[in-house]
Amino acid sequence: MTPALSPSTAPPTPLIVRLRNWVGDVVLSVPTLQRLQASGFELHLVGKGWAGDLLAGFGWPVHKLPSGHFERLSQLRQLKRSLSAGGRCPVGLTFPYSFSSALEMRVAGLRPTGFSYEGRSLLLRHAVPRPSGLHTLEEYWALGSAFLGREAPLPASIQWAVHPKATAQAQALQLNQGLKPGYVLACPFAGGTFESQDKRWPGFAEFIDRMMDQTGRQVVLCPGPGDEATTAHRDHPRAIILEGVGMGAYGALMKQAALVVSNDTGPGHLAAAVGAPLLSVLGPTEPGLWRPWGPGVHIERHWPRWPQVDEVLARAESILKSSING
Repeated sequence: MTPALSPSTAPPTPLIVRLRNWVGDVVLSVPTLQRLQASGFELHLVGKGWAGDLLAGFGWPVHKLPSGHFERLSQLRQLKRSLSAGGRCPVGLTFPYSFSSALEMRVAGLRPTGFSYEGRSLLLRHAVPRPSGLHTLEEYWALGSAFLGREAPLPASIQWAVHPKATAQAQALQLNQGLKPGYVLACPFAGGTFESQDKRWPGFAEFIDRMMDQTGRQVVLCPGPGDEATTAHRDHPRAIILEGVGMGAYGALMKQAALVVSNDTGPGHLAAAVGAPLLSVLGPTEPGLWRPWGPGVHIERHWPRWPQVDEVLARAESILKSSING
């Protein structure tokens, strides 16, 4: 494999990385980002507004992605200019598959490495064929391998770093809300669809009520803004609902939970990354492509039907019992 780029010995080469727009994708890209940093590149990330809080534990600069095309282009040009001091030559890498993400980097003078997708190969310094049939983390790992010009074994888990501030925020929430050790954190929300089918398990409301009744455990929800918060109060009135929790504190709360139960959604990937025991309740989602990554992940899936509440309850209680006995 021919290396796309090599970092200079001193000072390190700045690498401007465009992140994807979904929490799960960003979580699954972290092993590749860590590998790039370990290979001597100085990372500068560009992503959604929540990305800075989500990734704060790693210490990487994260620049908020503007909404407009010209604003994004101006941001990249300014970032490239500021990182070019001392004769350094910033380079680029784009995780998104979109034409616009490659075009913006190219026009800003950062002909990047990225997947050859949507006819954008001419915009890229190194156009990497997108692998088929791989898990998304494996896709991103392959992109990193092409960029570095060498293969490496896949990590068995995502070594997530929780920022001390996020840990303190989670501890304050636990104290203020009276959360007891052994609480279960539920993620009944999910954005988007999989192959045009809803990813939200329809049994979540019944599951949460029965989980509380049968185990006596507190069930915690951390809805997003707007409709998700309204839906949480309407559908899960007995749960402890924490609104406005940042992504960093969310991950810290998951790390302290006895169990996280989730749809196919970004927080599920975060739960696996922080090492929480996770029960991932899947419907149409193909686990081979999108399962959460890590040794503490348990999948409940019976597609083309959804899992029944009794099945998920039995699996959840088994995981909790194993955790206690372990």
